[in-house]
Amino acid sequence: MREPSSWSTEDVARSEAFGYWADVICEKLVHVAARATGEAPFAGRIEHAALDGVGLSTVRSGAQEVVRTKRLIGRDPDEYLLVNVQTAGRSLAEQDGRTAALGPGTMAVLDSTRPYRLAFAGAFSQVIVRVPRSLLPARAAAGVTAVTFDGRGPGRLVAEFLAGLARHDDAAVAAALLPHAVGLLESTLDWATRGAAAPTSAVLARGRIHRFVREHLADPALDAAAVAAGCGLSRRSVFRALADDGETLTALVRRLRVARARQLLRDRPELPLAAVAAQAGFGGAAQLHRAFRASEGTTPGQFRANRP
Repeated sequence: MREPSSWSTEDVARSEAFGYWADVICEKLVHVAARATGEAPFAGRIEHAALDGVGLSTVRSGAQEVVRTKRLIGRDPDEYLLVNVQTAGRSLAEQDGRTAALGPGTMAVLDSTRPYRLAFAGAFSQVIVRVPRSLLPARAAAGVTAVTFDGRGPGRLVAEFLAGLARHDDAAVAAALLPHAVGLLESTLDWATRGAAAPTSAVLARGRIHRFVREHLADPALDAAAVAAGCGLSRRSVFRALADDGETLTALVRRLRVARARQLLRDRPELPLAAVAAQAGFGGAAQLHRAFRASEGTTPGQFRANRP
């Protein structure tokens, strides 16, 4: 479900503008410490939508510095990759000793579980895609601190796709495109971390498999035969394509189903556990309970009760 909303410093007194802004970005992105760095009166606007657990934010703002510290990381119970697509102006992103200089058409990926710093020297706009790490295999989510993709090649195509998705106002279309967006990001991170100049056939096949699984998670009959048929591959090719991740098809399906259950438990607290199980693709509440406890170390009911 996509729930768009927007906030602007025009809605508050000028003296309260930056404090209001800092509160909004902490609530809709992640907890950070921010300060205005420009001489002109500060102004900012953020348009945010939540789409199946993925946050899509369009930010237009003035000069500022944003810092995420270890103390602030401790306030966020969830772990994300933050994909910053620069659409106007310039910025610097620093994490783990790496620096990413961004201009229009470029993007950087940050890890919310590690400290970082963002600097914006003047007016800018960005699309920020907040992706739960649980939606990506551990291999794709590892080593991405301040990874930069310039305005050429695959990175540009992915940046344009993500920016277009954030602008789209048709919830049904956006929901249908979301698995492709996550799959494209996963493939791009894969190429970057492996140092590959172009995707291999195995990478492309793995991307198709992951997209198909995400699109059909709610089907409790999803198995290797269904995935192979849906992706135009043999069962052996499916298993071989996933082998590089060190994650079996069964583990992939279970991880993504638990991730969807987490999102439903967080965002739809009124749903009975049986309904959560059905929407996440589990055969019933008991199956959800076993898989969730094995993955998260707690039960679905306890997880929901302990949410802030």
